[in-house]
Amino acid sequence: MASRTSNGVIDSVLAKLNELMMGDMCSNFIGISSMGIQFLWKELSTMNALLEKLEDDIDELDAQANNWRNQVKEMTYDIEDCIDEFMSSEGISDNVKVGFINKISHFLTTLKSRVKTAWQIKDLKTRLQEIDERHKRYTIAGRSSSTTATIDPRLSALYKDAAKLIGIENPKEELIGKMDKGQQFKVVSIVGFGGLGKTTLANEVYREVKGQFNSKAFVSISQNPDMARILQRMWLQLEPHTSHVFEVQDLINNIRKHLEDKRYIIIVDDLWDIQVWNIISCIFPQNNQRSIVIITTRIEDVARACCSDHGYIYNMKPLSEQDSRKLFFDRIFGSKGYCPREFNEPSCKILKKCGGLPLAITAVAGALACKRTKPNEQWEYIHNFLVTTKFATNSNFEDMMHILDLSYKNLPRHLKACFLYLASYPEDHKINKVELARRFVAEGFVSSSGQDVWNVAESYVIELANRSMIQPVYEDDDITVSYYTVHDMLLELIIRKCREENFISLVQDQQVMAEEQDKVIRRLTVNLSGGVDNGTMAMRTTWHLAQVRSLGLLGGSNWIPFLHQFKFLRVLFLDICRREVKMDLTQICKLALLRYLKVKNERSLGEISIVLPVQIIRMRYLETLELPALSACCLPSDIVQLPRLSHLVVPHDTGLPDGIEKLKSLRSLEGFNMLMSSIENINGLGELENLSDLSIHCHTRSLEYVIALGRSIRKLSNLQKLSVSCTLVGSCDDALAFCLTSLHNLRHLDLLGCNFDRIPYIGSKAKFRRLRLGAKQILQEDIGMMGNINFLVQLHLRVTRTLPEKLVISGSTGLFVSLKVFELECEGISHLTFEVGAMPALRKLWLAFDPTSWNKATPAGIQHLSSLQELYILIVRNNSTSGSEAPTTSLTDTAVIHRAFQEAADAHPGRPMFTLGEGWLIRAMESCRTL
Repeated sequence: MASRTSNGVIDSVLAKLNELMMGDMCSNFIGISSMGIQFLWKELSTMNALLEKLEDDIDELDAQANNWRNQVKEMTYDIEDCIDEFMSSEGISDNVKVGFINKISHFLTTLKSRVKTAWQIKDLKTRLQEIDERHKRYTIAGRSSSTTATIDPRLSALYKDAAKLIGIENPKEELIGKMDKGQQFKVVSIVGFGGLGKTTLANEVYREVKGQFNSKAFVSISQNPDMARILQRMWLQLEPHTSHVFEVQDLINNIRKHLEDKRYIIIVDDLWDIQVWNIISCIFPQNNQRSIVIITTRIEDVARACCSDHGYIYNMKPLSEQDSRKLFFDRIFGSKGYCPREFNEPSCKILKKCGGLPLAITAVAGALACKRTKPNEQWEYIHNFLVTTKFATNSNFEDMMHILDLSYKNLPRHLKACFLYLASYPEDHKINKVELARRFVAEGFVSSSGQDVWNVAESYVIELANRSMIQPVYEDDDITVSYYTVHDMLLELIIRKCREENFISLVQDQQVMAEEQDKVIRRLTVNLSGGVDNGTMAMRTTWHLAQVRSLGLLGGSNWIPFLHQFKFLRVLFLDICRREVKMDLTQICKLALLRYLKVKNERSLGEISIVLPVQIIRMRYLETLELPALSACCLPSDIVQLPRLSHLVVPHDTGLPDGIEKLKSLRSLEGFNMLMSSIENINGLGELENLSDLSIHCHTRSLEYVIALGRSIRKLSNLQKLSVSCTLVGSCDDALAFCLTSLHNLRHLDLLGCNFDRIPYIGSKAKFRRLRLGAKQILQEDIGMMGNINFLVQLHLRVTRTLPEKLVISGSTGLFVSLKVFELECEGISHLTFEVGAMPALRKLWLAFDPTSWNKATPAGIQHLSSLQELYILIVRNNSTSGSEAPTTSLTDTAVIHRAFQEAADAHPGRPMFTLGEGWLIRAMESCRTL
């Protein structure tokens, strides 16, 4: 794999220059020979080699070397912009019909751009010569390192090491003990320096005790909090089925009213300001229900203010020497306390510098664990760095920054740009794994070397997690990781590096915009959480907008710049938070180099209208187009002409475009509605041979449509994920089932909305990891069929008829060997029996049923689920309800259900956490019955 320097562009430019030299494109320049292109390639190659040496240097670069490095990087950006602009203008000829008149017309049209490009290359050559001459006049020294870095191949154990917690048990038990004393409302403050593990401790306490509370929520604050957004997140955790509320006062009133008669636990993570606490504290009624609020903070005054009335302050302590060694060696060698003899001395010195801070220990250990060649040299490198670095006196923060800087320096070159790119996201943001990988590709950070570029990009994300540079966010099932977060101290390091290298410019207020208006900006992220509109802000005209290649607008701002100014834009990300609004994106047709466009409106109330250009044929580099599910738009008819379009996500009421079969490069397709598509276009889906992820809607009574869909799906041999949201009738469900046995590469299948006559046969070669199915009935042999899927990790079944009189989950060897989450929605829940040895790896059992048809008995043999950690019961009513209120169960029924399942949980040897929930009617179950 080619090396990649921290700006992530030099290798890309060298490849493009080589393409120009190898082809006949040089002849299209007016007034320049191929020698000029060769000169640029040779000079950049030499400079790139020296840059690699500088990046391997342990010591900080002096001002002169740093200045030279930045000049080369900025120069490289300009060269790539020049090449891309020229290639884009020449590429129009791909769509020009062959013929003498057309050729002459095209030549005259592009003559001006060819002359302009030739002059630009001459200017670039002169500038590069000047940089080279300065380099020769002034010697730049740097030590090279012989260490090499490759992508960690241990992808099967994605986060195993990161999930092991050391030194947390005693603090957790101490806090829980303090919480259990007394009957009154209590605030617990966890205070300590960043990196000590405050959030980890709060999260472990939360996971341990949340089943004892009626209401619970976990929110992070950050240094620049958006109170409306924070309270909204809390409100949606407390009432997940409610509508969005936008005003802070309304949110406070709603949350306070909701909590009045409940025992609740709320975690307020990373609190920085007493004034913010004064606002948040208004939502907590002191109702003598033994409710608990836990806050984490770095500031003693904030901790004392929160606990002034009813509270307890817990001061975080660094890990002991013994726990530090356990964490360090477990991360590197996979064995607590073990260390090869030759590493005993350097490990002691490294751990002494880490000072018992878990973040520092895992960061250094992560760097060592991912080194598979020449370990002695790598230990010596890190040891020398920590020993020779002059730490700031009396400054734990700066000491930590030095240690984390080591982790950055030790990253492979192909990951450095990826790591710095995390500055595109605000503090405490949950970063979508798939989104991040796609943006890496669009930015040009991924060198595939013949491999699938999208898989390589995802491996980059995984390697950052393996090195503890990002932290996985586990979903409710505790096995799924779709999002990551960045520790705030690592984010501080990233922002420092971005400023030094002019990698990403961050704007959070208009004052910063004014200060940076004369700066050449390459990547721009604007995060104006207050919601600024066009009338109060305008982009500074002195900014060099044409050079911006990545633009992110966050925080729900109403401001959108004139996009035609960003002619070199590759990535456009718009996170909007608006009520009903019309968004005009017709200008994007002028962004010929755009590779990635995503519009997000998760926090909007109501549907937005997005206006796209009538034609986007010029956007032939576009790889990803993602539009919000709750939006309305009309796709350009020529979207099927885009040769590189690989990921297409559209609103739910969008029909497949005519000629869909032409999009041969498509890898993922999401959001289309089959009912609004023609039979011809549904048949065309089957021609998308590269499709690996398909998520569509199919609410129809037409058997013809479903047969066509099933026929097309059957042809998609590379399909790995399939989700069909549907409300079908009669034989329509089973018409879709016949395609399943031929899809041998399927890993995730979601047909929960279907109502098959019985669980469909899925074949003996199935390799599903996640399986979600809906059926009228389930038979004993169906259990055996699904139990033989050795890779199955998560199983969700929705059964609309009562279970058979006895349905046995056998303890036979080889059945459900990997299953960790089992979710079942049905009636007759007590007919379910777990035998000894059943589902040996199961962590979570989730059962949903209607209490009106419940016979007061729990499934038999729950105690036989040897690995069970969580039992979740959801009670729902299947009768229709009026208005918008959720159905409720009588207090007597709730108490009986709670007591029965609590006893089952208590009888289990592992004492799994028990949670009882009451939610909305399972609409899909009702609709399947009535159709």
